[in-house]
Amino acid sequence: MRVFHHMRELEEALRDWERYQRIPEGQFLQDRDTQNMVHHAMLLSIQSAIDIATDVIAEGRLRKPFTYRETFEVLAGEGIISDSLAGELANLAGFRNVLVHIYWNLDLKQVYAILQRDLAILREFSLVMKEHIAEGSSTDL
Repeated sequence: MRVFHHMRELEEALRDWERYQRIPEGQFLQDRDTQNMVHHAMLLSIQSAIDIATDVIAEGRLRKPFTYRETFEVLAGEGIISDSLAGELANLAGFRNVLVHIYWNLDLKQVYAILQRDLAILREFSLVMKEHIAEGSSTDL
């Protein structure tokens, strides 16, 4: 299953994200290499979560989402994740789009705030998805 590859990628990116939380704000705001490193870890983390959600939707033959944000709404609608987690993940999916498409106009203070605040959202998603995948594997036996 592709989902296991995406789960590994998410865990590695989250370890990077956690390490980068120790970067002082001044260094982040002033150093372009540091910004690029942080942006990349954030992008990989969020994209991995999207890929995991997409894999679960495909495996379960669930309703096809039209946007990355909606991907998490589909999971919530199926009771796989909570509505509140889906909302937080949808916001991160929107942030991912900003990282990819409007990167030249980023508010670096906002990016730093997301770096400090939103790791827990992706960690919660990872735990919920591990449980969901394990439950699915046990019913396949």
